[in-house]
Amino acid sequence: MDEHQKSLILNSSSRFPPPHGVRLSYGTAGFRADASLLQSTVFRVGILAALRSLKTHSVIGLMITASHNKASDNGIKVADPSGGMLTPDWEPFADAIANAATPQHLLQLIDEFVKKENIPFDGVRSAEILLGRDTRPSGESLLEAAKQGINSIVDALAIDMGILTTPQLHWMVRARNKGMKATEVDYYEQLAGSFRCLIDLIPNGQKFQEIDDKLVIDGANGVGGEKIEVLKKMLNGLPIEVRNSGKGGGILNEGVGADYVQKEKVVPQGFGSKDVGTRCASLDGDADRLVYFSVPSSNSNVIDLVDGDKILSLFAVFIKEQLSVLSTEGDEKIGDNYQARFGVIQTAYANGASTDYLKQLGLEVVFTPTGVKYLHEQAARYDIGIYFEANGHGTILFSECFLSWLESRYNELSSKNKESEQHKAALRLLAVSKLINQAVGDALSGLLLVEAILQHMGWSIHNWAELYQDLPSRQLKVKVVDRTAVVTANAETMVVRPPGIQDAINAEIAKYPQGRSFIRPSGTEDVIRVYAEASTQEAADSLASSVAKLVDQFLGFGSSR
Repeated sequence: MDEHQKSLILNSSSRFPPPHGVRLSYGTAGFRADASLLQSTVFRVGILAALRSLKTHSVIGLMITASHNKASDNGIKVADPSGGMLTPDWEPFADAIANAATPQHLLQLIDEFVKKENIPFDGVRSAEILLGRDTRPSGESLLEAAKQGINSIVDALAIDMGILTTPQLHWMVRARNKGMKATEVDYYEQLAGSFRCLIDLIPNGQKFQEIDDKLVIDGANGVGGEKIEVLKKMLNGLPIEVRNSGKGGGILNEGVGADYVQKEKVVPQGFGSKDVGTRCASLDGDADRLVYFSVPSSNSNVIDLVDGDKILSLFAVFIKEQLSVLSTEGDEKIGDNYQARFGVIQTAYANGASTDYLKQLGLEVVFTPTGVKYLHEQAARYDIGIYFEANGHGTILFSECFLSWLESRYNELSSKNKESEQHKAALRLLAVSKLINQAVGDALSGLLLVEAILQHMGWSIHNWAELYQDLPSRQLKVKVVDRTAVVTANAETMVVRPPGIQDAINAEIAKYPQGRSFIRPSGTEDVIRVYAEASTQEAADSLASSVAKLVDQFLGFGSSR
């Protein structure tokens, strides 16, 4: 960096002093905090994004959102060239610059990092960053801080894409770096076109039935409700009603949204007895999570939840069916068959009944530690990899190699017999690869894929919910002196330290039919999280309580260890 560049960073950063006594850390969700504390951090992440763009010779994204957090919070996260999350290698740098106390210290950190990473400042290529924000009132001023950060790098270009869902921004970054059109309209057209293709391929000409097939969506009073209204206009024939769109005075994520519905298992605001038997869906605040639910009775606010595990299962059943059709021989052999590696990725928090169901289908199920970055990375190792967390965040990844083969196979089949089942299966899989957002979990694209598959299968939400019965579960938190004393292995399903605790947990599990339990340290606070499931709710509660006592005994404030 030359002296002009250094003085630019020094001068601009002096206008964004960091808050006193606050230390922020970059995690899976980026930086998140009360919005009033974030001006300095967002400015500095703007600088990081420009450096990342120079390093990768690619377009980078910055999304200002706090997802399912309360409305007074906000946050910022970086979208890497693939449209995925910022590489973990850069997270320590993000932490360091966010917490630098003075402009001089900030400049020193940046200068050292630029040299270490060999980031080019030769003027051959400028940095380019796409910016998006959700509907939070604080978003506008934070967006301005991000722009100031980007603009403190010579010739860097900040492009404001406006109010977006988080997945839309990730999709745009991925599309831009693939040389594709990447406006918001392009996003809607790709989703709507792929959805229509799947609907047109429904067997026996089944179409949407009227009133009883209406879908009612809880928009979490966030950006997703606003965007689904836009998408709805392009989807003739899909009867959608949007509630909690943010226009009626409701508060973002307060008593609404996928996070609330999945955790509390009760109806969100604006839903009740009038919705008994209706298919309902809930998005979270920035529309990267999706869950479905139905209201079983007018006498209670309790719901029948259809969570991320069931969404994963629905997608897996459909894709397995299409692969099976594609691999069957028609009247004549066409080309070579491709043995696609198809994997399903879960964490230990996935309900045991879902894992058993998927294995019974003959699918390869792999576990990773908790966190989207682990799930996404593992899914990318397959030709088709599906991952979902129970909270409704997940997607499907298709390898370039498989898609290239699929395109060729589709073209071969087109020249021979356009009415063959193999031709339709190839076209369905291609449509799924375009409908699903392969950059990141996306409630809007996921919702359209669910709707298309339910129509294809001729299933109601009740048929879907009955794929398997969830085992009752319970989650608890135990405060401990030092969460780092717990070290886990085997995708967090086993404890290797402290010694003896896993044997004690196993002894408790053995007392309960279909018992399963694990513990893991929280990523953010000094607590140990306990998960337990068993054949009845009473047994799951009892097992969780027993394991929590063991945690307290080995690691709690009363322990001598």
